[in-house]
Amino acid sequence: MKNKKSLWQKLTGSSKDEDDFEVEEDEKDDDEEKGILQQEEEEGELAIDMHQTPTDIILKTIVAGVRPEDIDISIARDMVTIKGKREENHDTIDEDYFHRELYWGAFSRTVILPTEIDVDEAEALNKNGMLVIRLPKLDKNRQTKLKIKTT
Repeated sequence: MKNKKSLWQKLTGSSKDEDDFEVEEDEKDDDEEKGILQQEEEEGELAIDMHQTPTDIILKTIVAGVRPEDIDISIARDMVTIKGKREENHDTIDEDYFHRELYWGAFSRTVILPTEIDVDEAEALNKNGMLVIRLPKLDKNRQTKLKIKTT
């Protein structure tokens, strides 16, 4: 009967057994399935800046190189999700690159808002690759009189 080594023992090499890195068949299958799923679902996380004014929450992100029709912004009263895809031009072969640091492919970001917003009054503006989303805060103190209709 073999003693199973802890993850710590495997990582630090505190054991000299050759079987330390054997993975059980079930674990291999799980890892392979996860790898396939990760490849299909891999997205970049969009970097954002978010601040508030007395009346609005302002969310900014850089979307240079992405057409406005390729950006999807979903807004709820307490959450914003931005999704899109930056398409790479394949006019240069891989061997001709010296540096490849730009992110190409799908990206997304979901942000929980610090306060509820008025979804109907939200605006998005793309100026020189900077996406600015203005989200008017919901005025919770606002009251209105409701008139009763007679039939």
